[in-house]
Amino acid sequence: MTRHLRGIYAILNDPLMTSEHFLAAVEGSLAGGIQLLQYRNKAVAAQPADRTVAIGCELLDLCKQYQVPLLINDDLEFCAEIGAQGVHLGQRDVDCSYARARLGPEAIIGITCHDSLTLAQTAASDGADYVAFGSFFPSVTKPEAAPAALDTLSKACKQLNIPLVAIGGINADNGGSLIEAGADMLAVIHGLFGELDQPNAEVIRQHVRQRAERLASLFSRQVGVGARSSNII
Repeated sequence: MTRHLRGIYAILNDPLMTSEHFLAAVEGSLAGGIQLLQYRNKAVAAQPADRTVAIGCELLDLCKQYQVPLLINDDLEFCAEIGAQGVHLGQRDVDCSYARARLGPEAIIGITCHDSLTLAQTAASDGADYVAFGSFFPSVTKPEAAPAALDTLSKACKQLNIPLVAIGGINADNGGSLIEAGADMLAVIHGLFGELDQPNAEVIRQHVRQRAERLASLFSRQVGVGARSSNII
């Protein structure tokens, strides 16, 4: 199934998830127009299982209010347990066909492909709903990430008929070039949730909402190759 996926793809980071105001930040991103939310938090593994489930359910409830799919990073069983809409898988995780069999035909499954068109073609053939390329810019979250070339997106546009996600150091100042090159979605972590040291939940909510709105506006201003996703349904 080829899906319509276009816009800002918010990914939660570890520092945010340990904040008492993380739900306010998430709600701000949803109110600001993000189109996908990924729950990726390695630090949660150290927490009790019931607390982890509680966080996932809180996120899922928020996402449902805004009709935004919640994806889980790596963990198929956790995704199935809380009823999230899909998973994002790395190259060292289970393969796409196994994830599809476990989660069903309606699940959204995305695959990290770094800077490799070969990996992306394999993922598409295996039934992935989107592929993610990066890192396109220096990343605060993953400073060790290998760089990806801008023309990888342009080449992928010609070879693949599934949405393309760009990730890595993306913000409102540099994201436009990725959309022009063919990205259907911009995955943003620090550009949405970084440096939120305000003590007030409402201030944080509004701050993140403004960031999300500015990022989302990039798509309304871009035309040309990036608009190919309007034909992906």
